[in-house]
Amino acid sequence: MIVVDNVTAGYRTPRGLVKAVDRVSLEVRDGEILGIAGESGCGKTTLLKLLYGNFGDGLEIFSGRVQWRDPKGGRTIDCADFHLHWWEIFSYVPQGSMSALNPLMRIAPQMLDAGTANADPDRAARRARVVQTLAELDLAEHTLRLHPHQLSGGMRQRVLIGLAAYVDPAVVLADEPTTALDVVVQRQILESLVRLQRTQRNSIVIVSHDLGLHAQVADRVAVLYAGRLAEIGSAEDVLHRPSHPYTRGLVEALPRIGDKQPRLGIDGRPPDFLDMPQGCRFRPRCSRAFADCATTDPDPLPAGADRTAACLLVRETAS
Repeated sequence: MIVVDNVTAGYRTPRGLVKAVDRVSLEVRDGEILGIAGESGCGKTTLLKLLYGNFGDGLEIFSGRVQWRDPKGGRTIDCADFHLHWWEIFSYVPQGSMSALNPLMRIAPQMLDAGTANADPDRAARRARVVQTLAELDLAEHTLRLHPHQLSGGMRQRVLIGLAAYVDPAVVLADEPTTALDVVVQRQILESLVRLQRTQRNSIVIVSHDLGLHAQVADRVAVLYAGRLAEIGSAEDVLHRPSHPYTRGLVEALPRIGDKQPRLGIDGRPPDFLDMPQGCRFRPRCSRAFADCATTDPDPLPAGADRTAACLLVRETAS
């Protein structure tokens, strides 16, 4: 599993430190699908980079730690060394399938040459494994002979998933895997991800602002707001019985079949990372804020079985 222990991370800018992830603690458990949700700019992609050990673009950990712990033994790896285990323990499905694949190369060499340090050294055996993985993603073997521009957006996205999955990693991290795809193709992609996860029995982390996506595939959902973990728990609890007002606002904004009532969004906009409000950072947008919210930025509090929410209302309800 991956353990994120009270981590604050972000970027140094001329204006100061941008804490894109602020005092976040969570686990990616063995064999689960964890969804990470929240508005654009809430810190989702930065958190995913920490889980992958990708410290490009000036990303730093200011405090706390991120580790992978082998559920079958005592081996522990710090995130500073995650890059040494890409394609072995960790793999990544990026946004933008067209920009992620080399447009001048056919699909075959791009897949067969990826992760060669940890894949079967026999090229024929490796190709057979690639073909098998593509078949599990409903892609024919002739796909390997094509260039990226000859594939549809959904096919390219499935190729990226196959690229991440064919070496049987312990953890697959997917950043907005269904962005810019129509709803039918989105469903196919999600079904492919779940089918692979069940076959390989690995863990998957899916970052998306789309709560409907998480409702379809995630076992647990973590909701971020302005770099903080607002709520985490089972997908059923978080999406059907949200404890945090921010999560509730996101859920209530979702359209529902047969419901013709206008959907209301959340008033205001997320705060500037360099100018956070005092107290709870969601307070300026929260219709249920009270006096203590102006002075207290709450840590996550127990909100049920295997569930926490960073909201003083949870404390008031419990008391």
